[in-house]
Amino acid sequence: MYDFFLGGKDNFAADREAAEQVMAVAPITREVARGNRAFLGRAVRFLAGEAGIRQFLDIGAGLPTGANVHQVAQGVDPECRVVYVDNDPVVLAHARALLATDARTRVVLGDVRGPDEILTDPDVRGVLDLSEPVAVLLVAVLHFVHDHEDPYGAVRALVDAMAPGSFLVVSHVEYRPELLRGARPYDRANAQVAPRTFDEVTRFFDGLELVPPGLVNVRRWRPDARVLSEQLGPGVPCFGGVGVKR
Repeated sequence: MYDFFLGGKDNFAADREAAEQVMAVAPITREVARGNRAFLGRAVRFLAGEAGIRQFLDIGAGLPTGANVHQVAQGVDPECRVVYVDNDPVVLAHARALLATDARTRVVLGDVRGPDEILTDPDVRGVLDLSEPVAVLLVAVLHFVHDHEDPYGAVRALVDAMAPGSFLVVSHVEYRPELLRGARPYDRANAQVAPRTFDEVTRFFDGLELVPPGLVNVRRWRPDARVLSEQLGPGVPCFGGVGVKR
């Protein structure tokens, strides 16, 4: 569905049908997806450029689409190393085929709900040195993890494993009653949506120092010329932020 919202071609009829149902109730959904994807690109460029990060762990990465993390990061420095993690075997097979010749990029099966399994995965350890700074990306994934599945504990485990100088990137759908109606088609998907308030999303950065401008609407996180040219208006109902571990 996310690929469809972004205008991609890696989706099935059932995905398109459900996505159309979402947009019929919440037409802004496509703009949320696009705003979120653009935020990811800007965050990775900041991390690889200004912050000097050379290791990226992208959890809940989804199907490869335009401007992937490894493409953005390696565009800044070809030495950047990236591990994608997803819990969908179809995503895994597709991504591995695309990245077969990239020695600095891996794709592994994993779920944010099981951080210890991700952190001890031999492929993760084979590409990333967790004793050195790393950027952990949780972009548009935590709103699929409900409170009873302990998303805060999962994030804490990931942060605890990060070396000082590491970064956490989070984007998350904002809680709004009208968006709950739009989320109903996800009830028959493999993950249901759990939007959260500003304060609830801020909790994911406990113990970290938020990089300016802090947790904001994804379109307002260090907007580039393209974003500014779109005359944003009120933005989209999705928060984004980057925190650093001191």
